[in-house]
Amino acid sequence: MSDCLTRPAAAPAPAAEQPLRLMPRPQAHAPAAGPWSVQAVAELMAMPFMQLVARAQAVHAEHWPQGDVELASLLSVKTGGCPEDCGYCPQSAHHDTGVEAGKLMELDSVLEAARTAQAAGAARFCMGAAWRAPKDRDIEKVAALVKGVKDLGLQTCVTLGMLEKHQARALREAGLDYYNHNLDSAPDFYNEIIGTRTYQDRLDTLSNVREAGISVCCGGIVGMGETREQRAGLLVELANLNPPPESVPINQLVRVEGTPLAGAEPVDPFEVVRVVAAARILMPRSRVRLSAGRRELGDGIQALCFLAGANSIFYGDKLLVTGNPEADGDRALMARLDLPVARPGSGPAPLSEPAGTA
Repeated sequence: MSDCLTRPAAAPAPAAEQPLRLMPRPQAHAPAAGPWSVQAVAELMAMPFMQLVARAQAVHAEHWPQGDVELASLLSVKTGGCPEDCGYCPQSAHHDTGVEAGKLMELDSVLEAARTAQAAGAARFCMGAAWRAPKDRDIEKVAALVKGVKDLGLQTCVTLGMLEKHQARALREAGLDYYNHNLDSAPDFYNEIIGTRTYQDRLDTLSNVREAGISVCCGGIVGMGETREQRAGLLVELANLNPPPESVPINQLVRVEGTPLAGAEPVDPFEVVRVVAAARILMPRSRVRLSAGRRELGDGIQALCFLAGANSIFYGDKLLVTGNPEADGDRALMARLDLPVARPGSGPAPLSEPAGTA
């Protein structure tokens, strides 16, 4: 596999876009109907709401005819004390949020949590550690966690911060299926919320993960003060990766006291639906996951998100250190909406024609 990610070849980007500074690579899997421009995606998101949702649902039905929803569980295996200054994050050492720094959890405790998640129906078990970049000795310990969870029959995912190439390879050898590393926002808004890590740092980690043969989980956050055009810019960055992420988590900002974004103006929940719909259209074969902030969305907006193409949720009562709808409530919602739960390893329909023609 080539050693980097890039957008497919295209006409020069408009001045409003910031091109990726990466080496070219062969086009093994071009983005659906791409490459996309910020202007085109902003126009897509500005469609009349019902028309946008209907278009997204048509794409979703074509590529995910089973209509199932993947349940993923997330455990914080190393909480707090992160040296990054991300404005939304209660685990940052820069913010006084009451979250204390802890050590990496022991294997037995992690496996107990994984068994509980599996018994509740989760197909994927995600482990998060509040590091800027793990040391090699940290990777050895996480690799043991990955192997243990993998042996239970669950898909595995970790989010550990920035990775070097050899670290990504070590995790793949341990059986890691997915690596989560979000872009968070559009390039032209990123510096408003993060000052300790560059956008290119994030892209480099994604490149290292891809080269190691690990699937990518990568998305962003809605409601940090960005414009709709900047939300479109985030989706352009994701969709124009070659290939696009297999999982795309869409988070609504959870405002936590003590963080710089605690006083952010709440976003219109219908904007979250628009982002989900656009993500489905741009990335028809990706799992689009409703992640942080589902509690604030409520059942009705979540139902619209599922209609617009969301087909994965984080499942359980906590996402790292913030609240999430309880598992019983999630199961009840799935039943009320007649949404089947995905089996481990289930994916999109086989390609019969180039993706994204809808």
